[in-house]
Amino acid sequence: ITMSYHIKEIFYSIQGEGMQSGRPAVFCRFSGCNLWNGQEADRENAICNFCDTDFNGTDGGGGGVFESAILLAEHILSFWPKGTHARPFVICTGGEPLLQLDQKLIDVFHKYNFTIALETNGTLIPPNGIDWICVSPKMESDFILKSGDELKLVFPQASLDPAQFINLDFKHFLLQPMDGPSRDENIEKTVAYCHAHPHWQISLQMHKFLGLP
Repeated sequence: ITMSYHIKEIFYSIQGEGMQSGRPAVFCRFSGCNLWNGQEADRENAICNFCDTDFNGTDGGGGGVFESAILLAEHILSFWPKGTHARPFVICTGGEPLLQLDQKLIDVFHKYNFTIALETNGTLIPPNGIDWICVSPKMESDFILKSGDELKLVFPQASLDPAQFINLDFKHFLLQPMDGPSRDENIEKTVAYCHAHPHWQISLQMHKFLGLP
């Protein structure tokens, strides 16, 4: 069965979060999520009710339905600057990209010499061959992906204590202040927590300060 890929948007920007912060990348935002249906009317009762991303549909810039992994990979590659020595870097995000990101697409990405990063909520197990895995657990979700390159926790979340994650198999542990009306207060709380618990680093959403997508 050939799987089609439903993509909300694709764009070229600078990664603003986490350990890859500051790195140019093509972002491929997969449509759909398993922790919220994207409908504002249902946000309050969603497992992930603080999401700041529109991931519904395929109507964003560069988005669409792609009938094969090759078509999608070639489309993503078209966003990467031509004539550069830098290996193309794609960040698979969402929504929840692992609802669609499969082994076939990973293999095709590698044939096109992509470095592949994944941003996931950790409720699904990824295919093999992903170069950088960032897991961002959400409170009350069924969190099963307990290893990767970075664990990036949006902070603070009710009923989610960072201490419960520190023995997991990640190279980097990051706290990211929750955006929204309490952002300044959340930044202060994040700074205070990292001061007291130096196992954690602060991840600021640099792209928002720079006015980038």
